[in-house]
Amino acid sequence: MINNLRYTDDEIAGILADNRIFAFVGASANTSRPSYFAMKYLLTKGYTIHPINPGQAGKKILGQTVYGALNDVPGPIDIVDIFRNSKAAYDITQDAIRLKNERGIKVVWMQLGVINEEAAQQAQAAGLKVIMNRCPKIEYGRLSGEIGWAGVNTNVITSLRPKLAAAGVQSHEIRRKN
Repeated sequence: MINNLRYTDDEIAGILADNRIFAFVGASANTSRPSYFAMKYLLTKGYTIHPINPGQAGKKILGQTVYGALNDVPGPIDIVDIFRNSKAAYDITQDAIRLKNERGIKVVWMQLGVINEEAAQQAQAAGLKVIMNRCPKIEYGRLSGEIGWAGVNTNVITSLRPKLAAAGVQSHEIRRKN
């Protein structure tokens, strides 16, 4: 394994703080699918999300135009977030590597349960950061302190008040150490 799927909080926080444009490959218009509520949450945090789903191309999900492929997104992409299975992650990662300079891709993020070591190794060799088996919605909530409001143990003890976002008291921002 590349790194035993262990990432520091600073590493995850840095990725989420420095990269604001996602491509959600495997986005769904079904409101009960994880990609839908992750997209909804991250949109409220000010991220730009480009949903990718060939069967929904040209339609809208949460007001965002759906594209048929990563290559169809007209502008820059910081993070390619993969909501497909581990096998499909390989080809998606290859597309991200091929488009990294043209679209400015910096990170390949594989969702919970999605692990493809070969794809990860190739992405890292191409200069991309790789996160596997994690969800940016969950990580944002955990690192900002918002998830703690729901009674979830974040394993973080601090006397620091959460960094509030412009949206108000229950909308926090990620606090970086550096």
